[in-house]
Amino acid sequence: MSEDTELPSESATIARLRRELARGTTELAVLSVLGARRRYGYELMKVLRETGEGVLRVKEGTLYPLLHRLEDSGHIAATWEAEGRARPRKYYVITPEGRTYLATLRAEWSGLVDGMRQLLDTLGEVRE
Repeated sequence: MSEDTELPSESATIARLRRELARGTTELAVLSVLGARRRYGYELMKVLRETGEGVLRVKEGTLYPLLHRLEDSGHIAATWEAEGRARPRKYYVITPEGRTYLATLRAEWSGLVDGMRQLLDTLGEVRE
């Protein structure tokens, strides 16, 4: 490697890794939030940021296409509602098919986390 080739800084590498991990878990997170109760888009984005300890910084450009895909697949349903004199908001709710899909995603996520924890614990024991 030549001297003028820059390696990514550790913080840039961690930021990229965090984005990749978040991208793979956003669908699970969205369905989990909607599993608790119906929400409109901005509210959903806010809940993801606040309850995800800053890890899930979902942007509009990511969230709304995901919501459309989940709606098209039948995992969520949406309705427009106006409260008082406010502009109408599109509320999203998980469907029975979405709850089944969420259960599958949760099981897959738990299996992945458990497997990684076992791997890391085993490797940690070997190195100590």
